[in-house]
Amino acid sequence: MYAVIETGGKQYKVSEGEVFPVEKLAGEKSAAVVFDKVLLTADGQTAQIGQPYVSGASVQASVVEQVKGEKIIVQKFRPKTGYNRKNGHRQNYTVVKIEKINK
Repeated sequence: MYAVIETGGKQYKVSEGEVFPVEKLAGEKSAAVVFDKVLLTADGQTAQIGQPYVSGASVQASVVEQVKGEKIIVQKFRPKTGYNRKNGHRQNYTVVKIEKINK
């Protein structure tokens, strides 16, 4: 069984027991998280497709840890003018584990 959920402006295909990073969510380690924006649920035989969301469906997950992604360097440069700017960024992520998919 799997579902497609929406969180942080992105869509994820998830199944029970899966561990993956999503955009930062509030919550400490081992806190419960419920995703109620479910776009699709399927179990191999049948599929429910929402318009836009499946009514009554939710996905229960738990927070594994809060992490930071790799550093991304942003650099601006204009030749012959001495203009040079360098900036770095590390995105915050929450690693979640899918516990149960409710239809």
